[in-house]
Amino acid sequence: MKIKGSELIITAGRQDQYPNTLCKEVAFAGKSNVGKSSMINALLNRKNLARTSGAPGKTRTVNFYSVNDEEMVIVDLPGYGFARVSKKEKEKWKKMIEVYLHNREQLREVILLIDIRHEPGENDVIMYDWIKEFGFTGLIIATKADKIPKGKIQKHINTIKKKLNIEEEGLIIPFSAENKMNRDLILNMLEHME
Repeated sequence: MKIKGSELIITAGRQDQYPNTLCKEVAFAGKSNVGKSSMINALLNRKNLARTSGAPGKTRTVNFYSVNDEEMVIVDLPGYGFARVSKKEKEKWKKMIEVYLHNREQLREVILLIDIRHEPGENDVIMYDWIKEFGFTGLIIATKADKIPKGKIQKHINTIKKKLNIEEEGLIIPFSAENKMNRDLILNMLEHME
Protein backbone atom coordinates (compact mmCIF):
# COMPACT_ATOMS: atom_id res chain seq x y z
CA MET A 1 0.00 0.00 0.00
CA LYS A 2 1.33 3.41 -0.95
CA ILE A 3 0.45 6.08 1.62
CA LYS A 4 -0.78 9.16 -0.23
CA GLY A 5 -2.36 10.88 2.75
CA SER A 6 -3.64 10.39 6.27
CA GLU A 7 -5.53 12.37 8.86
CA LEU A 8 -7.15 12.05 12.26
CA ILE A 9 -10.92 11.68 11.82
CA ILE A 10 -11.92 11.79 15.50
CA THR A 11 -10.87 10.86 19.00
CA ALA A 12 -14.01 9.19 20.33
CA GLY A 13 -14.84 8.67 23.98
CA ARG A 14 -18.25 7.13 23.27
CA GLN A 15 -19.79 4.85 20.65
CA ASP A 16 -22.10 7.59 19.36
CA GLN A 17 -18.99 9.57 18.35
CA TYR A 18 -17.63 6.81 16.09
CA PRO A 19 -17.45 7.99 12.47
CA ASN A 20 -19.88 6.65 9.88
CA THR A 21 -17.22 5.37 7.54
CA LEU A 22 -17.91 2.66 4.96
CA CYS A 23 -14.37 1.38 4.34
CA LYS A 24 -12.56 -1.39 6.21
CA GLU A 25 -11.07 -0.71 9.63
CA VAL A 26 -8.04 -2.30 11.23
CA ALA A 27 -7.58 -1.76 14.98
CA PHE A 28 -4.38 -1.89 17.01
CA ALA A 29 -4.51 -3.05 20.63
CA GLY A 30 -1.76 -3.33 23.22
CA LYS A 31 -0.70 -2.41 26.69
CA SER A 32 0.14 1.16 27.63
CA ASN A 33 3.48 2.37 26.20
CA VAL A 34 3.87 -0.56 23.77
CA GLY A 35 4.32 1.86 20.89
CA LYS A 36 0.93 1.92 19.10
CA SER A 37 1.06 5.65 18.34
CA SER A 38 4.71 5.49 17.23
CA MET A 39 3.90 2.57 14.94
CA ILE A 40 0.92 4.38 13.40
CA ASN A 41 3.11 7.43 12.76
CA ALA A 42 5.82 5.25 11.18
CA LEU A 43 3.36 3.32 9.00
CA LEU A 44 1.70 6.51 7.76
CA ASN A 45 4.97 8.45 7.34
CA ARG A 46 3.86 11.15 9.75
CA LYS A 47 5.76 12.54 12.70
CA ASN A 48 2.97 13.51 15.11
CA LEU A 49 -0.32 12.33 13.64
CA ALA A 50 -0.84 9.94 16.55
CA ARG A 51 0.29 11.65 19.73
CA THR A 52 3.04 9.79 21.57
CA SER A 53 4.09 10.09 25.17
CA GLY A 54 6.66 8.64 27.54
CA ALA A 55 3.89 8.41 30.14
CA PRO A 56 1.80 5.22 29.94
CA GLY A 57 -1.92 5.58 29.32
CA LYS A 58 -1.83 8.57 26.97
CA THR A 59 -4.46 7.14 24.61
CA ARG A 60 -7.72 7.19 26.57
CA THR A 61 -10.05 7.32 23.59
CA VAL A 62 -10.67 5.29 20.44
CA ASN A 63 -8.76 7.23 17.77
CA PHE A 64 -9.75 6.88 14.11
CA TYR A 65 -7.27 7.72 11.32
CA SER A 66 -8.23 7.93 7.65
CA VAL A 67 -5.69 6.51 5.18
CA ASN A 68 -5.73 7.62 1.52
CA ASP A 69 -9.09 9.43 1.71
CA GLU A 70 -10.79 6.58 3.60
CA GLU A 71 -9.42 3.76 1.51
CA MET A 72 -8.96 2.32 4.98
CA VAL A 73 -9.30 3.49 8.59
CA ILE A 74 -6.70 2.66 11.23
CA VAL A 75 -7.99 2.59 14.80
CA ASP A 76 -5.83 3.14 17.88
CA LEU A 77 -7.50 1.53 20.91
CA PRO A 78 -6.77 2.70 24.48
CA GLY A 79 -3.76 1.02 26.05
CA TYR A 80 -4.32 -1.37 28.91
CA GLY A 81 -2.16 -2.52 31.78
CA PHE A 82 0.09 -0.53 34.03
CA ALA A 83 -1.13 3.01 33.31
CA ARG A 84 -1.36 5.04 36.51
CA VAL A 85 -5.10 5.56 36.48
CA SER A 86 -7.92 4.69 38.82
CA LYS A 87 -9.67 1.32 38.74
CA LYS A 88 -12.82 3.15 37.61
CA GLU A 89 -10.94 4.67 34.63
CA LYS A 90 -9.48 1.25 33.70
CA GLU A 91 -12.98 -0.26 33.75
CA LYS A 92 -14.17 2.55 31.50
CA TRP A 93 -11.39 1.79 28.97
CA LYS A 94 -12.17 -1.94 29.08
CA LYS A 95 -15.83 -1.22 28.40
CA MET A 96 -14.90 1.16 25.57
CA ILE A 97 -12.76 -1.52 23.89
CA GLU A 98 -15.50 -4.16 24.37
CA VAL A 99 -18.19 -1.93 22.87
CA TYR A 100 -15.95 -1.15 19.89
CA LEU A 101 -15.06 -4.82 19.22
CA HIS A 102 -18.67 -6.02 19.61
CA ASN A 103 -20.41 -3.41 17.52
CA ARG A 104 -18.14 -2.17 14.74
CA GLU A 105 -19.24 -3.74 11.45
CA GLN A 106 -16.41 -2.12 9.47
CA LEU A 107 -13.79 -3.86 11.63
CA ARG A 108 -11.79 -6.39 9.60
CA GLU A 109 -8.88 -7.15 11.91
CA VAL A 110 -7.52 -6.44 15.38
CA ILE A 111 -3.75 -6.63 15.64
CA LEU A 112 -2.07 -6.97 19.03
CA LEU A 113 1.17 -5.11 19.74
CA ILE A 114 3.65 -6.68 22.15
CA ASP A 115 6.99 -5.18 23.22
CA ILE A 116 9.45 -7.74 21.81
CA ARG A 117 11.80 -7.25 24.79
CA HIS A 118 9.31 -8.56 27.36
CA GLU A 119 7.37 -11.77 27.79
CA PRO A 120 3.64 -11.08 27.26
CA GLY A 121 1.85 -10.34 30.53
CA GLU A 122 -1.49 -11.56 31.83
CA ASN A 123 -3.36 -8.67 30.18
CA ASP A 124 -1.71 -9.49 26.83
CA VAL A 125 -2.82 -13.13 27.11
CA ILE A 126 -6.39 -12.05 27.95
CA MET A 127 -6.45 -9.59 25.03
CA TYR A 128 -5.01 -12.14 22.61
CA ASP A 129 -7.54 -14.80 23.63
CA TRP A 130 -10.28 -12.19 23.23
CA ILE A 131 -9.07 -11.26 19.72
CA LYS A 132 -9.09 -14.94 18.71
CA GLU A 133 -12.56 -15.44 20.26
CA PHE A 134 -13.87 -12.60 18.10
CA GLY A 135 -12.68 -14.56 15.06
CA PHE A 136 -9.70 -12.42 14.09
CA THR A 137 -6.45 -13.87 12.71
CA GLY A 138 -4.29 -13.32 15.78
CA LEU A 139 -1.60 -11.20 14.18
CA ILE A 140 1.04 -9.79 16.50
CA ILE A 141 3.36 -6.88 15.83
CA ALA A 142 6.42 -7.19 18.10
CA THR A 143 7.44 -3.56 18.61
CA LYS A 144 10.78 -2.00 19.58
CA ALA A 145 12.75 -4.64 17.65
CA ASP A 146 15.60 -2.14 17.20
CA LYS A 147 16.22 -2.34 20.96
CA ILE A 148 17.54 -5.93 20.84
CA PRO A 149 20.35 -7.49 18.76
CA LYS A 150 19.16 -8.87 15.40
CA GLY A 151 20.48 -12.31 16.32
CA LYS A 152 18.12 -12.48 19.33
CA ILE A 153 14.89 -11.50 17.54
CA GLN A 154 13.85 -15.11 16.83
CA LYS A 155 14.44 -16.10 20.45
CA HIS A 156 12.13 -13.30 21.60
CA ILE A 157 9.52 -14.24 18.99
CA ASN A 158 9.62 -17.82 20.27
CA THR A 159 8.97 -16.54 23.82
CA ILE A 160 5.88 -14.64 22.61
CA LYS A 161 4.65 -17.69 20.63
CA LYS A 162 5.00 -19.94 23.66
CA LYS A 163 3.30 -17.55 26.09
CA LEU A 164 0.34 -16.91 23.76
CA ASN A 165 0.08 -20.53 22.53
CA ILE A 166 0.66 -19.59 18.89
CA GLU A 167 1.36 -22.58 16.67
CA GLU A 168 0.91 -21.00 13.25
CA GLU A 169 4.05 -19.56 11.62
CA GLY A 170 4.25 -15.98 10.41
CA LEU A 171 1.76 -14.44 12.84
CA ILE A 172 4.42 -12.46 14.72
CA ILE A 173 6.11 -9.62 12.85
CA PRO A 174 9.06 -7.80 14.44
CA PHE A 175 8.77 -4.04 13.92
CA SER A 176 10.68 -0.88 14.72
CA ALA A 177 9.21 2.62 14.51
CA GLU A 178 12.80 3.92 14.64
CA ASN A 179 14.20 2.20 11.55
CA LYS A 180 10.83 1.16 10.04
CA MET A 181 11.75 -2.55 10.02
CA ASN A 182 8.98 -4.49 8.22
CA ARG A 183 6.93 -1.34 7.52
CA ASP A 184 6.29 -2.33 3.88
CA LEU A 185 5.34 -5.88 4.91
CA ILE A 186 2.77 -4.59 7.40
CA LEU A 187 1.33 -2.06 4.92
CA ASN A 188 1.01 -4.83 2.33
CA MET A 189 -0.84 -7.01 4.84
CA LEU A 190 -3.18 -4.15 5.75
CA GLU A 191 -3.93 -3.49 2.09
CA HIS A 192 -4.94 -7.11 1.47
CA MET A 193 -7.16 -7.59 4.52
CA GLU A 194 -10.74 -8.21 3.46
